[in-house]
Amino acid sequence: MAKDDLAQVDGKVVDAGAGGIYIVKLENDVDIKAKLCGKMRRFNIRVVVGDRVTVGVSPYDPTHGLIMYRHK
Repeated sequence: MAKDDLAQVDGKVVDAGAGGIYIVKLENDVDIKAKLCGKMRRFNIRVVVGDRVTVGVSPYDPTHGLIMYRHK
């Protein structure tokens, strides 16, 4: 599945777990597990607890996602 097929939703990072897994609380009060997308890893963009992020969520498995963008 390409990144263009993902539904993009905004949320806030609640917890940073082991292995690069983050818990993100979406605007509709749903918690999902998310990891950083490849470009964020490549350019060493740091995500900490409390950051607002945009998450790409798959329509097939809405409990997992990719953090696509960190808002300033």
